[in-house]
Amino acid sequence: MKKIIIILMIISIILMAISCASASDSNQIIKLKAPTKGVYLAAFPDFGGPEDAVTAKRIAAFKKMTGQTIVWAAFSDNWGKSKITFPSKAVKTIHQAGLVPYIRLMPRSTLEDSYSKPDRVYSLDNIINGKFDPQLRKWVRDAKNSNIPMIIDFAPEMNGDWFPWSGKLNGAGTKNKYGNLNLADGPEKYRDAYRHIITIFRQEKATKITWVFHVDAYNTPEKSWNKYKAYYPGDSYIDWIGVSVYGAQTPSEDWETFNQVMSSSYPQLTKISSKKPLAVLEFGVTERGTKKAKWISDALVSIKKGKYPRIKAMSYWHENWENSDGSMSRLRLDSSKSALNTYKNSIKSSFFVKKAQFT
Repeated sequence: MKKIIIILMIISIILMAISCASASDSNQIIKLKAPTKGVYLAAFPDFGGPEDAVTAKRIAAFKKMTGQTIVWAAFSDNWGKSKITFPSKAVKTIHQAGLVPYIRLMPRSTLEDSYSKPDRVYSLDNIINGKFDPQLRKWVRDAKNSNIPMIIDFAPEMNGDWFPWSGKLNGAGTKNKYGNLNLADGPEKYRDAYRHIITIFRQEKATKITWVFHVDAYNTPEKSWNKYKAYYPGDSYIDWIGVSVYGAQTPSEDWETFNQVMSSSYPQLTKISSKKPLAVLEFGVTERGTKKAKWISDALVSIKKGKYPRIKAMSYWHENWENSDGSMSRLRLDSSKSALNTYKNSIKSSFFVKKAQFT
């Protein structure tokens, strides 16, 4: 009888140890770290117009087309008209493909090419004031329960004028209608909304999240209040800093090389933080004669040669779409054989890292 009791006690102790180890693992802080050498290779592998049609077939097609795997696959979590819900299926699909889910948190109730006012539902004011906290907490708990490491990019390209969370549409350079009287209201509201989101994740002990701060290369409008750093939540909140670098996206747009855009953006990026790794979170260009292949080559070669030494990831935006004037934007890599072959040949190098490294 004593032996049975002792055995039961031992089993109980082992089960407790396993339970404690499991709890400890679920609370372990896991973040994507910069590769020790080279830069990560990543992409938005054409998940459709709303950017959320995530399927294993699309991921496999991109890999087959390029001949390489990628570290993360980006998609948009559009909050929509009803309520905010964790995109469980999309996250699991990307994870099961061996990639890191990169989630663009998009606080918008409608999908439009551009916006003239803040979103009628998901305004920065409403986020800051906690209107969606119960929904967000449920989102976080579901993310935590998935036990999948993920990257989150809240409301990207806020320094542009096309999204409803832009600084321009949320107070712009006004200083007397919100917060600190010494700071421009537009950027300050964005900063505080992002901090609010991250604070909720921390309170819920979601520890497998890598946070990204994502600007556009161009400040639109070009005003003194509309600078990258004005929107930045701070080093204690953010893990990576990144930028969208596009060439011409429409047939009529002026042609600029990757380096023409990046040379003016990179110094601004490095001033945001001296510590955080930097990334080109979106890059691409439409087809125009034979120029696209050279644009892609110049982009990847300049990174490989160390022209922008703090860049640690490159993510191509692989998508075509029709514009309001009927013209086509052809950013997909397979818009021409020359563009695709140039990309494929460039990324074969081991400099472009295809496996994620975590802390």
